[in-house]
Amino acid sequence: MTRRVSIFGATGSIGCSTIDLIERDPDGFEVVALTGGRNVDLLARQAKALGAEVAVTAHEECLADLREALSGTGIEVAAGEAALTDAARRPADWVMSAIVGAAGLPPGLAALEQGATLALANKESLVTAGPLILGTARDHGATVLPVDSEHSAVFQALVGEDMAAVERVIITASGGAFRDWPIDKLASATLEEASSHPNWDMGQRITIDSASMFNKALELIETREFFGVRPDQIEVIVHPQSLIHALVGFNDGALMAHVGPPDMRHAIGYALNWPERKPLPVERLDLARIGQLEFRAPEDARYPALRLAREVMEAGGMAGAVFNAAKETALDGFIAHRLGFMDMAGVVEGVLTELSGDTGLMSAAFTLDNVRAADHMARIRAEEIISGAKTPKRSATWT
Repeated sequence: MTRRVSIFGATGSIGCSTIDLIERDPDGFEVVALTGGRNVDLLARQAKALGAEVAVTAHEECLADLREALSGTGIEVAAGEAALTDAARRPADWVMSAIVGAAGLPPGLAALEQGATLALANKESLVTAGPLILGTARDHGATVLPVDSEHSAVFQALVGEDMAAVERVIITASGGAFRDWPIDKLASATLEEASSHPNWDMGQRITIDSASMFNKALELIETREFFGVRPDQIEVIVHPQSLIHALVGFNDGALMAHVGPPDMRHAIGYALNWPERKPLPVERLDLARIGQLEFRAPEDARYPALRLAREVMEAGGMAGAVFNAAKETALDGFIAHRLGFMDMAGVVEGVLTELSGDTGLMSAAFTLDNVRAADHMARIRAEEIISGAKTPKRSATWT
């Protein structure tokens, strides 16, 4: 049966991998909406190849170029934040949420309100507003499926299992570009060095987040939100080969591991075909050739983001929204050469420390407006720290 699908973040690495799978089964899918950023040429090519109903760029200044590229095709075009949310309100059976950052939250909520299955690659949605996302899904009979490789792995390892029997969840991390660097060299790491991942082919922002382990920090919080486990049940282990994506430990001492190649089409394909499994064009591992797998504990001094994520989980409330917004702003500062690599964690901790005292903000109910307010305030404070207008406050535990 043909399914109606939309892809938010179509021009990014996750979106392109999703389209690769859809194009291999053209009779199985009808494409409703495709969205992207500034790469309007690619977005237009994708929309024409898939016969999309509408193509949306997030940037209003790109609308004229997109309209020209799709002139005469009959494909609708639109631009801007409101247009993204409107596109998500179009009836679809399955929606890929792969917009990077907090910008992915409103379209994801809109899709859930239509009762769609939301394939969630946008980890920030659960980090900033987990109760809102999952509550909206329940209220509208929608389904949320994880697409991060780690959370897809946990999800698959839990099929047929009782959550009451789970003792721990272990998510793996490649360690990023600097996993073997001397710690005292990290402060001088350049943008170019941080933008090269040893295992995965990802966009620049995610690759830098991997090097700083901020992506894994977000995934710690996402694990707590999605699976409802306690923070002390979640572990991170550095696994340089990126072949084991996660493990689930049970009360009988058993560990259930998900093993596969570092290819996002596996997690995407699992969500796309769920609850079935279908053949996927991914590498079949030769374990004899691989020979051995390595594991090591993450170093606190190398990856301070992990400590901050644990403090955020303990704090709850709007701490996740503040954490993510400060992280995104600090990352912007690093990309713009306004911050050093190791300064990003200091900015995030400074914002968390300052805003932890605002109980009205941090304890607000989970509504989209309140999440946006926390996000906005955190970005202002982070920018003040980056610009030198404020001296960041730090504490061993900010909560």
